[in-house]
Amino acid sequence: MPFLAARLSLIKPSPTIAVTQKAAELKAQGRDIIGLGAGEPDFDTPDNIKAAAKAAIDRGETKYTAVAGTLALRKAIAAKFKRENDLDYSPDQITVGTGGKQVIFNALLATIDPGDEVIIPAPYWVSYPDITLLMGGTPVFVECPEGTGFKLRPADLEAAITPKTKWLILNSPSNPTGAAYTESELRSLAEVLLRHPQVWVMSDDMYEHLVYDNFRFTTPAQVEPRLYERTLTMNGVSKSYAMTGWRIGYAGGPKSLIDAINKVQSQSTTHATSIAQAAAVEALNGPQDFIPERAAIFRQRRDMVVELLNGIPGLSCAKPEGAFYVYPSCAGVIGKRTPDGKAIETDSDFVTYLLEAEGVAAVQGVAFGLSPYFRISYATSSDLLREACARIKRACEGLR
Repeated sequence: MPFLAARLSLIKPSPTIAVTQKAAELKAQGRDIIGLGAGEPDFDTPDNIKAAAKAAIDRGETKYTAVAGTLALRKAIAAKFKRENDLDYSPDQITVGTGGKQVIFNALLATIDPGDEVIIPAPYWVSYPDITLLMGGTPVFVECPEGTGFKLRPADLEAAITPKTKWLILNSPSNPTGAAYTESELRSLAEVLLRHPQVWVMSDDMYEHLVYDNFRFTTPAQVEPRLYERTLTMNGVSKSYAMTGWRIGYAGGPKSLIDAINKVQSQSTTHATSIAQAAAVEALNGPQDFIPERAAIFRQRRDMVVELLNGIPGLSCAKPEGAFYVYPSCAGVIGKRTPDGKAIETDSDFVTYLLEAEGVAAVQGVAFGLSPYFRISYATSSDLLREACARIKRACEGLR
């Protein structure tokens, strides 16, 4: 199609969304599919948050808001940053986007020039590289193998930095691995960053509240205050509050960067939905007791899935510190053949086999930049997870 922009050839549709859509299509055709591809809590949005949205409609809060978000929401976000992260942001240092993805999109659009480099530890969330490419930037991948806990090491960060480096993107806890950085690990990375003042830090804290086994969450600008003036601390209500469809992400950072992000947003969505913003105010200011309760359920599911996967021939699965994903290795099945003679040569072949043979939808590791692995979301019921693991085991036992 000659009328399409050349930049579109640089990116691909989100692989995680594609897997979820494929699973839905197969279900609609009558197939018995267990979808483990979606990064979405299976819990409902709490009733008090839904009630706040309904009340906002009844009050007539259905008009345009400020580009950066309503003052009430930005105050609630500022209070959250102070309460939970010991970070001081004024409301004019906060931006609200239509989901966390838009905040990242806006930030990179506002700051990336052609040739600028963005360091992205791999495995990575699938959108980081594509958004970087769309802006004319160059993703610089730093492989973080299982032996490092899937985490970036200071020496590897140092080696990746060049005069063209504009950003480092850190995601903790991580999608897809669930790996989370300790305070001392962040401090060691900060020591490297302090030697390179041209490098900004984008801290994607979306899974902040989903940490287990007494893990203490911290964020870079909190750990090293000298990074405060070049850190964008990004978060949202999607995961912790089961509000994926409400599409509210937010970030705090230096006013000059926030102003630039808002300038971009003023020419795209203008602002996030007024009703969703009212709901997010209640999410952040209202009762928080359900968060640890739900996190405890996720931890139980994690423990069960890790144990079951490690009992399957050809698979091995590390226990993550947070989020609601596991990232098992399928190295032990590479080179084997399916019952109908097809060779399993890649993790993509393996997840295709799981879907076709047993109706289990997972996401191939190559989509996240590290193979041979695959991602399973355990944000679904224990019964479905148990059945899915039984199907995966049957599929693996059928390989020769």
